Amino acid sequence: MITIILAGIGLWFLLEGAIYAGAPDAMKRFGAWLSEVPEATIRQSGLWSMSIGGLLLYVLVRFGG
Repeated sequence: MITIILAGIGLWFLLEGAIYAGAPDAMKRFGAWLSEVPEATIRQSGLWSMSIGGLLLYVLVRFGG
């Protein structure tokens, strides 16, 4: 299980780093836009993201092999 978690964290850093390295200006614009979004909307998006990620991880661990 720890291997899956570490692989997920590594993939997260890889993809996030690629986005920042490849399109820093777009990330700055996204940050400025995000500062204007209501806190409740950001929180709800985070909860949905966590739910989908948890479900995906469960399915992969349970049925992935």
